Amino acid sequence: MNLIIEAEDLVAELEHEELLIVDLSSSQNYLSGHIPGALHLPFHVLMAGTPPAPGKLPDLDQLTHIFRSIGLRPETHVVACDDEGGGWAGRFLWTLEVIGHRNYSYLNGGMRAWRGAGLPLTTEEPQITPSNIEVSIDTASTMDAEQIQAQLDNPNFTVWDARSPQEYSGERVLAMKGGHIPGAINCEWTQLMDPQRDLRIRTDAREFLAELGIDDKHRVVTHCQSHHRSGFTWLVGKSLGFDICAYPGSWSEWGNLPDTPVKQ
Repeated sequence: MNLIIEAEDLVAELEHEELLIVDLSSSQNYLSGHIPGALHLPFHVLMAGTPPAPGKLPDLDQLTHIFRSIGLRPETHVVACDDEGGGWAGRFLWTLEVIGHRNYSYLNGGMRAWRGAGLPLTTEEPQITPSNIEVSIDTASTMDAEQIQAQLDNPNFTVWDARSPQEYSGERVLAMKGGHIPGAINCEWTQLMDPQRDLRIRTDAREFLAELGIDDKHRVVTHCQSHHRSGFTWLVGKSLGFDICAYPGSWSEWGNLPDTPVKQ
């Protein structure tokens, strides 16, 4: 199964016994109708939730509990979706990457695309058999503030800031300091969604990003305020074959550290 899967193609896979569909929509939207067999995972469990950087990973015990409770096994192929265009689904798939589970796909456009195609919905919740999977952390898909600072003068390194232009410029301040990481390129996450195609990833994403200076010739790290919006930008970069990782501390950490450089 491809990393990016279309709704019509997922229908043919619904009866596959190794398939696990994880819906990170709001509870209300999930309960009003979801893909048959999909389980609901509240998105807040993906974050540590501790200030000043709530977007950091939960600890290993919490991650182990999450993945055992949804029945994840090494042979499982996971398809993630949400109802907002890919932020929480991307964050979840990035978390799978972090624990070394790489059998996963994103439902392009999520539940917006599924509903838009008129595909089957159910209100029945699946019975989940917990697993005993062992979880460990692979840091290759993450960067921290110290690692980013060490790369800021590297011409082969790019920071993709997925926040709004107002946050990037410092007009809107959501930490002790406002502005952006020096050299960071701003491309708000929603710019990669096509509103005319039920929020699927825009078909010209590669060209659009290349014009901004974000491409497969650079090592890319992406962030937002708490690594929610940048869950989607990480996913887009991954789908384009970029050498991309994420900074889960994001601006809530960078903007509150005393020694991190900031540009406005």
